[in-house]
Amino acid sequence: MGISQALRRTFRPYGKTAQAILRWQRFSFHDAPPVFGNSKPKSGSHLLLQILNGFTQIMPYRYADADPIRTIKKDGGRRTEDDIAADLRRVPRGVIGWGYVEASLENVAVLCQPNRVNYFIYRDPRDMLVSQVFFATDMHGEHGMHNYYNSLPDFSARLSVAITGIDRDGLKMVSVKQRYEGVFQWLEQKYVMCIRFENLINERDVTLSAMLDEVERTGYRIPTPREKALAVLAEAIQPAKSHTFRSGKTGGWKQYFTGEHKTLFKDVAGDLLVRLGYENNNDW
Repeated sequence: MGISQALRRTFRPYGKTAQAILRWQRFSFHDAPPVFGNSKPKSGSHLLLQILNGFTQIMPYRYADADPIRTIKKDGGRRTEDDIAADLRRVPRGVIGWGYVEASLENVAVLCQPNRVNYFIYRDPRDMLVSQVFFATDMHGEHGMHNYYNSLPDFSARLSVAITGIDRDGLKMVSVKQRYEGVFQWLEQKYVMCIRFENLINERDVTLSAMLDEVERTGYRIPTPREKALAVLAEAIQPAKSHTFRSGKTGGWKQYFTGEHKTLFKDVAGDLLVRLGYENNNDW
């Protein structure tokens, strides 16, 4: 990171706070409930972040945090549960936080409270896998799988590895079934609104309205009229502005999954898609 970029990141919160003070004509931002947006990687986190940025236009929040709270370090190692929970506690009042955190006892204790709002977005595992392979291969040279994926002959071989996972030669990536164990853990939590990526794309207004209902579940009343609030949030959703954007569509996996991939997925993941509600049976 260059010096100028580092300076911008340092001073951005002050600029965002000043904008919020002017917009809302107030210095206190303690009225609206704490909000945290959460996701598994490549499952719609940046789409969710755009919506959370839209929240700052319809409710008195200072800003949505620029940096996510992560479970995995940049070097691939895991952070301690205490460090992650401490980060969650340190999100400033009136600031919307987001990240990629697991449903550990520590994180649940911090987040899952009746006066807090939590969103967890997840995606069809097949689309997630395709997105992950493209991202690691073509878009993120520092990804832990970048070099290995590029050493494979084609996309088909990469997708097979993404399905099965790998644990050899210093590379470790869990299987698709293991990835989604964390999704089920969040689905079971109280005070967490779990959102399908597909519903935000295909049933946008209904899903956005439900997200606003979740805020008002805490007893807080959103000051912006609902129709205007929905229009603001819809305008905030611009997937092509995300630096991780590739297609922003649902069901794209059908272009890439061969019969062999389908068989491999079923062997590895079992009835995962049925349990998640993406298929009625395993005859897809």
